Amino acid sequence: MRGCEVAVVGFEHQILRTDVSGMPLEWIGYQEAVRLYYLDQVAYACGGVLYRVRGGFNALTGARSVVTLNSIIATEGSVQAARKGLPGYVPPLNNQTLFRRDDQICLYCGNRFPRSQLSRDHVTPTSRGGRDCWTNVVTACKRCNNHKGARTPEEAGMQLLAVPFAPTHAEYVYLQGRRVLADQMEFLRAHFPRSSPLRLRRQPLAPPR
Repeated sequence: MRGCEVAVVGFEHQILRTDVSGMPLEWIGYQEAVRLYYLDQVAYACGGVLYRVRGGFNALTGARSVVTLNSIIATEGSVQAARKGLPGYVPPLNNQTLFRRDDQICLYCGNRFPRSQLSRDHVTPTSRGGRDCWTNVVTACKRCNNHKGARTPEEAGMQLLAVPFAPTHAEYVYLQGRRVLADQMEFLRAHFPRSSPLRLRRQPLAPPR
């Protein structure tokens, strides 16, 4: 944002945006957070202080404006955003979040790989009527995926190490985060289902190179 200075240097942590009820919505950068403050759309903030952004000087008093940004801010969410917290909502499927859901582990051989060596495998192949959905896809290394081919795990003699699941919106937000802070993780975990396998995770893996 032009004319602003950020008082904290180092990694650019993301800010967790929620609606006024506390439902996690998305990750935003400090520029977007300052814009929301400027538009008076921030209802309240919680978590630790991440940044203090200094703006322009008041022509009358000479005082300089300062916006303090916490790690979590609550804003007025749209109706469309609020629907993401409903039980029937299913987040969009994409490989990046799929690989993070499975901790970048091949669910056939059990080894962890960089993103470039991973692929999306359909447990029941699409050629056999399998759907391209969260509950029918797992992370697989390219070698295991090629070996399995258009067969089911049973037909290929391969054991599936975990049951694929569709993340809730809160889990999906978590999986999209990078360098998730402890207070953000605690806040998000409170919105996870009790049976969520993500509860024991500390934070998502860093984006693969």
